[in-house]
Amino acid sequence: MNGLAAAIAIGIAALGASIGNGLVISKALESMARQPEMSNQIRTTMFIGVGLIEAIPIMAVVIAFILVFS
Repeated sequence: MNGLAAAIAIGIAALGASIGNGLVISKALESMARQPEMSNQIRTTMFIGVGLIEAIPIMAVVIAFILVFS
């Protein structure tokens, strides 16, 4: 039962991260299209945001493994 709960938690975290990444990247592309001269700064900020968004599912996997194997 713990394994199923861990799998569901990881799946929900991955779903949330994919939605968040999609929104961040789409808004960054929209911003780059509107202001091409700012594209380097927007791209840098986008990569920082994507990295922070991707940290959440990694933490969910670690917590799920801790709960399953403890």
